[in-house]
Amino acid sequence: MTTPASQPELFELSNGSMKVKITNLGCTITSLEVPDKNGSLADVVLGFDSIEPYQKGLAPYFGCIVGRVANRIKDGKFSLEGVEYTLPLNRPPNSLHGGNKGFDKMVWEVAQQTQGQTPSITFKYHSRDGEEGYPGDLAVTATYSLISNTTLKLEMEAVPDKKATPVSLAQHTYWNLAGHSHGTILDHSIQIWGSHVTPVDQNTLPTGEILSVKGTPFDFTAEMKLAAKLRDPSSGRAMALWTNAPGMQFYTANNVNGIAGKGGANYGKHSAVCLETQGFPNAVNQPNFPSVIVQPGQKYQHTMVFEFSAE
Repeated sequence: MTTPASQPELFELSNGSMKVKITNLGCTITSLEVPDKNGSLADVVLGFDSIEPYQKGLAPYFGCIVGRVANRIKDGKFSLEGVEYTLPLNRPPNSLHGGNKGFDKMVWEVAQQTQGQTPSITFKYHSRDGEEGYPGDLAVTATYSLISNTTLKLEMEAVPDKKATPVSLAQHTYWNLAGHSHGTILDHSIQIWGSHVTPVDQNTLPTGEILSVKGTPFDFTAEMKLAAKLRDPSSGRAMALWTNAPGMQFYTANNVNGIAGKGGANYGKHSAVCLETQGFPNAVNQPNFPSVIVQPGQKYQHTMVFEFSAE
């Protein structure tokens, strides 16, 4: 049974060893509690105590799913099948994360929720033709599930109706494995399994180059890959991220400045990291980047697995 998408609500998934709270406003993770090396639980994502600050736009994409296209599109323009489309320049001179009212600001319907040892919740959203300038109707679903004691899985799918459209969704949680109120993440360590980078210009747009960081072949395959492993020495917590997406934006909250968060916490610069697996930024305007265009009859599928451990 589908719950009408009217009001933002808060939902909880728990399996006895980890607990995640998610709102249908933007499919946003508002808190996620996992144990440290001593078994003590801490909330490791930045966010707010209630839904209201998210509604007021106080979150710099805390915890949400962004779309229809994550990251930047140059000058808010792209051409597809002979038609030029113009998008809102919500981060001048570019369009960012779906525009003024992207998927992160929409109230999604709750399509299904299950409890038990592997609890899950499925949200769905119907994006209309022309919404934020994008072509074609698009049916989107996102399913969060706890697939083991300390593993969260997110499956995102999108199916265009009658028109081809770019689709590149990203999950935009800000992680601090020491705890959301711990301070900076400068003592965390990270390893990223990416053999290439896309250099950017002064407007944070890729130049179109794909530069090897190790001299390895540029190889993208469809299976799930280990994308990154994040560690916090103080708590012993680690998070391995697996994905089938071709790229990842690594962001260290450089522009977060004095946001009043949960439990009176003050979030400043470098208070968390984002690991946004996605298609390449501005791929619609870079023919040598992996395409983000999805045709009618095709299905966009993007899976992320967050595997927590304590070391």
